[in-house]
Amino acid sequence: MSSHSNQTKKTNHDHHSNNANNNRNNKALFPLGRALATPGAIALLKSLHTSPSELLKRHVTGDWKEMEQEDQESNEQALIYDNRVFSAYTLQANKFWVITEVDRSSTTVLLPEEY
Repeated sequence: MSSHSNQTKKTNHDHHSNNANNNRNNKALFPLGRALATPGAIALLKSLHTSPSELLKRHVTGDWKEMEQEDQESNEQALIYDNRVFSAYTLQANKFWVITEVDRSSTTVLLPEEY
């Protein structure tokens, strides 16, 4: 019986990893909590004709392909162990960070220099 439960666990993990590579079909992977954006991020996004919600959607659906493999894996672990989720995006040579807190109470879009 224990080998069946190990098999189930492995299957779930494998399914989870496969979804990461497919941007998870645009499904939310975790709660964002209260969505926030810093004044600097809002102003720069506005000048780029981009809404903070676009970055939030990429973040919550696991679109982390712009980040180093190690950081992507860290986010995968964060989903399993309820740790902080961190994303980094570049829009027209401008860097943005998106951070969801450990307790999932809030997610903030910010510029790296505002951290």
